[in-house]
Amino acid sequence: MAERPHLAVIGAGPAGLAATVAAAAHGVAVTLLDSAGQAGGQFYRQPATELRAGRPQALHHDWRTWERLRDGLDSHVKADRVRHLTGHHVWFVERHSGRFIVHALLGPEQETPVTVRADAVLLATGGYEKVLPFPGWTLPGVVTAGGAQAMLKGTLAVSGRTAVVAGTGPLLLPVAVGLAAAGVEVAALVESAAAGAFVRRTRALAAQSGKVAEGAGYAARLLRHRVRTLARHTVVEAHGTDRLEAVTVAALDGEGRVRPGTERRIPCDTLAVGHGMLPHTDLAEALGCRLHGMAVHVDDEQCTDVPGVWAAGEATGIGGSALALAEGHIAGCSVAAHLGGAAPDRRAWSAAVKSRTRLRQFSATLDSVYAPPAHWAAQVTDDTVVCRCEEVTGGTIRAAVAELGAGDPRTVKLLTRAGMGWCQGRMCAPAVAGLAGCELTPSRRPFACPVPLGVLAREDEHPMAAVLAGEDEHPVDGGPS
Repeated sequence: MAERPHLAVIGAGPAGLAATVAAAAHGVAVTLLDSAGQAGGQFYRQPATELRAGRPQALHHDWRTWERLRDGLDSHVKADRVRHLTGHHVWFVERHSGRFIVHALLGPEQETPVTVRADAVLLATGGYEKVLPFPGWTLPGVVTAGGAQAMLKGTLAVSGRTAVVAGTGPLLLPVAVGLAAAGVEVAALVESAAAGAFVRRTRALAAQSGKVAEGAGYAARLLRHRVRTLARHTVVEAHGTDRLEAVTVAALDGEGRVRPGTERRIPCDTLAVGHGMLPHTDLAEALGCRLHGMAVHVDDEQCTDVPGVWAAGEATGIGGSALALAEGHIAGCSVAAHLGGAAPDRRAWSAAVKSRTRLRQFSATLDSVYAPPAHWAAQVTDDTVVCRCEEVTGGTIRAAVAELGAGDPRTVKLLTRAGMGWCQGRMCAPAVAGLAGCELTPSRRPFACPVPLGVLAREDEHPMAAVLAGEDEHPVDGGPS
């Protein structure tokens, strides 16, 4: 591997896997880093090996694509074209002397520093769920929709016997179907979008007949499991003492306000709620990559505006696994051409480019259909906790705006500590911005994940010191034990 151009791919989800396989097939040495114990990312999350799942494919959509990616990765690893580093939490990437140094933490305690040196970096860091608060959302038993799915896929477990799946977005369908198939009684699927929202978008639907068939399949399975669907509804409150006991849902009017008198209480011990996704851009921002809105800006080859840095998948805009696969393949081929000193052969990824165009258009349609209720903030009471890390309430945030003159999320953060906790605002930032009446903007963070002070303090022992001094010639070095 040392004799070939070296690419570091960060993230082993669909985009990262597609890029790794494509780049390795074109002669590039690849180091694939991921925080999970197995490849697949969130979409292809695998059950723990010790669980010995007999039919893991029952929990997944498009299993054949996963098998192709898995087998391709395995073959490149065996041929010494790819090094796959699992359990590596990348916290920083820096440029040095025309190359890149990837800093990661290894192990369950994330205390062992590791460095990877590469000629190019591909960011396939994925996305994370958008969380919007409501009274009772901190009760045990209330989980994110993606969290419920990850629990089911990764541990073959569920958080209760009776569930309500709520929020908005296409993710709710597979979550509800997965829980029902696992034996959970899904009392209701509560979707804030209107049932006929797609009717006026026939052109987008016609261009993605496969996606339409996929959605129809989920709908049929919901009917088979007798799951009640409440369109144009939202959860207004979760009830319980020590844990979740019920939720109150209500209908929405045409402007996204709760219609008085439509409230109904549904007993349940699990609420899986989601309002879409946001791109993970921390590493891209630290490298100085330009953002377009909340996503990393890329060109037709998935190149960022920082030379040597590519990005693909949800980090460049939320669009689903199929779009991530297309972008990853394009990025991998592009990296191989640039590192090999050749002009990119666009014919090698022409099919992926066509697929990317169609899928981006379809994703834009989904974004226009699946949006949180316009007046969701009106349901957040003054005593509702918004920032769980710092226990900042809705009333405190509103007071910072009305009484102290805060006009942007950063000022609210300085005045209330909302977003200063362990998650650094990843969970509460959309809610804080919404309550403050501000636009959600990216928050540049120096590190992509928490780093123990001991790692930063041991600079004389840290591999970073040797790398920066030009003394470390090994692609991967473990830190102090």
